[in-house]
Amino acid sequence: MGCCVASGEAVADEMPDSVALPEVQVTAKRRFDEVIPAQRLDGEALQRLNSNSVADALRYFSGVQVKDYGGVGGIKTVNVRSMGTNHTGVVYDGIALGNAQNGQIDLGQFSLDNVEEISLYNGQKSDILQPARDFGNAGAVYMRTRTPKFSVGKSYNARALLRSGSFDLLNPAALVELKLSESVNASLSAEWVSSSGKYRFRYRRVTPTGDVAYDTTAVRQNGDIEAMRAELNLNGTFSNGEWHLKGYHYNSERGIPGAIVNNVWRRGERQWDNNSFIQGSFSRDFDRFSTLWNAKYAFYRTHYVNNDDRQMAVDNLYRQREFYISTANRFRIMRFWHVSLSYDFQWNTLSSDMRDFARPDRYTHLLSVATALNLPQVKLQGSVLGTFIRDYAEGKRMPYRNALTPALYASVVPVRGFRPLELRAFFKQSFRMPTFNDLYYADMGNSRLDPERVTQYNVGAVVQANSSKGFWRGWRGSVDAYINNVRNKIVAYPKGQQFRWTMLNLGKVRIKGVDVAASVTVNPVSTLELTLRGQYTFQEAIDITDPLDSYYRDQIPYIPRHSGSVVANASWRGWGLNYSFIYVGERYNQQENIIYNYTEPWYTSDVSVSKDLRINGIGIRVLVEVNNLLSQDYDVIANYPMPKRNFRATLTVDI
Repeated sequence: MGCCVASGEAVADEMPDSVALPEVQVTAKRRFDEVIPAQRLDGEALQRLNSNSVADALRYFSGVQVKDYGGVGGIKTVNVRSMGTNHTGVVYDGIALGNAQNGQIDLGQFSLDNVEEISLYNGQKSDILQPARDFGNAGAVYMRTRTPKFSVGKSYNARALLRSGSFDLLNPAALVELKLSESVNASLSAEWVSSSGKYRFRYRRVTPTGDVAYDTTAVRQNGDIEAMRAELNLNGTFSNGEWHLKGYHYNSERGIPGAIVNNVWRRGERQWDNNSFIQGSFSRDFDRFSTLWNAKYAFYRTHYVNNDDRQMAVDNLYRQREFYISTANRFRIMRFWHVSLSYDFQWNTLSSDMRDFARPDRYTHLLSVATALNLPQVKLQGSVLGTFIRDYAEGKRMPYRNALTPALYASVVPVRGFRPLELRAFFKQSFRMPTFNDLYYADMGNSRLDPERVTQYNVGAVVQANSSKGFWRGWRGSVDAYINNVRNKIVAYPKGQQFRWTMLNLGKVRIKGVDVAASVTVNPVSTLELTLRGQYTFQEAIDITDPLDSYYRDQIPYIPRHSGSVVANASWRGWGLNYSFIYVGERYNQQENIIYNYTEPWYTSDVSVSKDLRINGIGIRVLVEVNNLLSQDYDVIANYPMPKRNFRATLTVDI
């Protein structure tokens, strides 16, 4: 099966594909009503990192596992604190992205060229004025695109970008922003990316006895991609309110390089994606009342072909449709006390040209009630989400699946008047509905699956200080300890016949972790700024399903116990130097923690140099990057070799 037809979480036992990656904690102005501050990358911090897509940038957040199959066109998804990809919400300009077929969002489809901020929340966003759907996330990534800003007397902005580099990469992009009136503006961004995806790698495998089974150098094949993305945004403001309208289209053709097993280097899988959506939002504040309305319609078309003569030929077409509408309303009872009520309705459907396909429809109703108290030294937030889901498959009505999931957040300033020190904690329950593939995929789905359920506990502390002048510009330190319990884990399980699998609720996973992060920024002279950030993550994620299993209490696949990173930035008179080091400890690529499944630690060093110029009012930036500076051979996923040393150069012109 290709990536378009199988849930990555469901087949985790057959081909696990995640690796924990570390944190860059960016110091940012604290949002007033945030109880648990987000990890956040924005503005200049995003431009400094050696990142091309949103998935690349997320590598620098703590507790995140990025699934990366390598190369420009490799599928990239995100998993927060080892709870599973489907428990992580991805929100684009205020409205969640969806994939009812397999529950996975390919973050490689979203470029950083017009993204202004990326935020990661553990649990849920600390704002009770939000759609009910957002209260259901165990973790969430929020992406906010660039908001047009115009200089006095100027009615347009324009940006052109050209990126090129290794693997025959060619990536032009453009952005145009127009000031249509004092209260309305528009922006259009577009990009095209092409790459052969060919890179040299060393393939070396050693048997459990220490003998070398394979040791050769080859070129990665069938990893090519050609893709186009276009976005149109309209933004408006009025008295105490604003509205936004977005149209998005992504079209791509890519090869799926596949795993290298038994000395097989080339695969015959290809995938075409045609994804489009239109969404809008409206918000307004009254004296004691605020309201937010969202709506969205999405159409996703996926064509998957497997012409590999070593496997069964496949040529399938899938079409997804989604309609979504939401209203969120917040009431101010007292100056420090607010309550909210939100309701969402969502309809999903999936069709295919496969014979005897179930053609499922899903109707989802979500209702949330929340409250927030903002006192001088204490902030509290609590919410309860009700989820009511009814599926129809093959024309039959399936049983309702209902759930109530509470959450409670708290932050305390223990010393009056000393706000740099803050203690925080939260408790949250959430669940994820089985995907259409889990339930209804031909000869594999199980319509009787129960939803996965997660219970999260988190305690932490942060201490920070910032200054606008002097040698010390800012420093920050934080530590968080957490426990996550996952029940009814959905896994693929063999049911007797060779190559025949079914989906079952078998798994229980307990996750314990500690994230420690620190950063400091200094200004030795007026033109020089230095920033150093580091973090260490410990994570124990063990399978506690059945004491009789040979892998009982073993670390789940691809989760390292130890990982860390260091990032250093220097800025001087328009020059920028960035160095990042990422370390991921030893892991196991299957459930049993035995030598045969052992995966070695890996690390990478990335360096970039940039120069900003301004000529006759035109801004120019030249950026040169060297990734995997030491040319290390490593796999993020077993049998999916990553590129050795590679280069990228970017020229950006702002008018």
